[in-house]
Amino acid sequence: MSKPDKKQMKSASRLYAVQALFQMEASGQTVETIVREFETHRFGAIYEGDEMAEGDSVHFRAVIDKAVNFQALIDQMTDRALVAKWPIDRIDPVLRALFRAAGAELVEMTTPPKVAITEYVDVAKAFFPEGKESKFVNAVLDHMAREAKPAAFPAG
Repeated sequence: MSKPDKKQMKSASRLYAVQALFQMEASGQTVETIVREFETHRFGAIYEGDEMAEGDSVHFRAVIDKAVNFQALIDQMTDRALVAKWPIDRIDPVLRALFRAAGAELVEMTTPPKVAITEYVDVAKAFFPEGKESKFVNAVLDHMAREAKPAAFPAG
């Protein structure tokens, strides 16, 4: 298999970050334990005959770090983007992890909002290939991005 390019590795790291955040919430394991497990056993591993994508460790760690350290802020932004009767603690845990990872990039990283939204909509499609979740994710992330970086969106 050819060596993945930096963009593919960043995309893979976003998917892994969502999985890691989900696993942390579900298992109660520490950030360090989860990060070590992913970097050692998931990035580029062979699983049931399929080779897993190689992740960008620096990007993966940055997303996890920001998502954990700014979780309260990101969750509040997500709550504001959701309908009032659906607070973040009532949504699917995979979507909750996705919003936290995406929120980390929208709030605390230099990723252009359009790139972050597109990338995480693709992650949603990977987890929910049959569903309407990708449209929901797009709408929520668009709202969050406008709140986080209003200057990135032209008026009009």
